[in-house]
Amino acid sequence: MASKRSGLGIGLEALFDNNCSDINVKKTLRTSELEPNRLQPRKTFNEDSIASLAESIKEHGIIQPLLVRPFHNTYQIVAGERRWRAARMLGIDEVPVVIKELTDIEAVQAALVENLQREDLNPIEEALTYKDLIDNYSMKHENLAKVIGKSRSSITNSLRLLTLPEEVQELIRDQSVSVGHAKILAGLDDKNLIIALAAKVAEGRLTVRGLENEISKLSEQENKEEDTEIKIDSYFKEMELSLKEKLGRKVSVKHTHNKGALILEFYDKDDLSSLASKLVK
Repeated sequence: MASKRSGLGIGLEALFDNNCSDINVKKTLRTSELEPNRLQPRKTFNEDSIASLAESIKEHGIIQPLLVRPFHNTYQIVAGERRWRAARMLGIDEVPVVIKELTDIEAVQAALVENLQREDLNPIEEALTYKDLIDNYSMKHENLAKVIGKSRSSITNSLRLLTLPEEVQELIRDQSVSVGHAKILAGLDDKNLIIALAAKVAEGRLTVRGLENEISKLSEQENKEEDTEIKIDSYFKEMELSLKEKLGRKVSVKHTHNKGALILEFYDKDDLSSLASKLVK
């Protein structure tokens, strides 16, 4: 367990230290006295995983106590909701707990750390928890990184996933799109392109390297189209100036993708007749 605690970050190890003087250790609480934490970073619980944990608890018991805090007239689970769910599945009436007075932000931090240690959060849940701590508790990226024992860039990259379209975030949640793919997609601006590429990834048609190559090809094609457009624009402008000089009048060349219009200025009937003569020569 010591090796896991070493990555908790500054200030959180005490939350799991049963010998800390300000922690009130109580052997057990009834499962009915406990309630889930609405601030829990993890939003989805795999029933098969809970059932597997229940089998382990049935054989070995609950080895690590749940961390809880007093909450109104009951106790709120800070860390250990999976154990509590598994215990209820087995019909166990009481579970071992450690009771500690914690603020909301301390409760979120503790729950986040436990889930990160167990790799229980999907990347979107992790990013949403970071966002919650930053937006609702005024934590800066640097402070958050220090608290959970991660780099600032790791926090920033995680938050970038939340800029992706909701459809793509769902694919990340169910692991159809990996974090590696997601980081590349988050660097694009075109929403429709992001969704289309994510669909290819989800279908197993693009590896991370394949996605990079696909984007590179699209970028090259876009640059060629832009270069061609610039050359076309330049041609029309030169033609406009040439006609103006030869015809001695204002000339305007209008063009779209596949058609255009030539507008020639004239001043009276005689001038129009003269211009027509020049055009039909």
